[in-house]
Amino acid sequence: MDIKIGFADSPRELVITTEDNQEDVANQVAAALENDQATLQLTDAKGVRYIVRARQIAWVELGTTTQRFVGFAGA
Repeated sequence: MDIKIGFADSPRELVITTEDNQEDVANQVAAALENDQATLQLTDAKGVRYIVRARQIAWVELGTTTQRFVGFAGA
């Protein structure tokens, strides 16, 4: 699943690919946004850990957890 995070006062976004459940990630994001001084900590599929200050988050887009097929395999 891809997670896109947009930041206040920045045109760039952070894209993280993770194997976590969409509902679990949504709960982590919501908990971090409830507390302005908190941080959001996410780990991608390769084990890289990202720590983001929740105060700077402008928006979060959570992708679907369904597997995408490449080429004619899914047709």
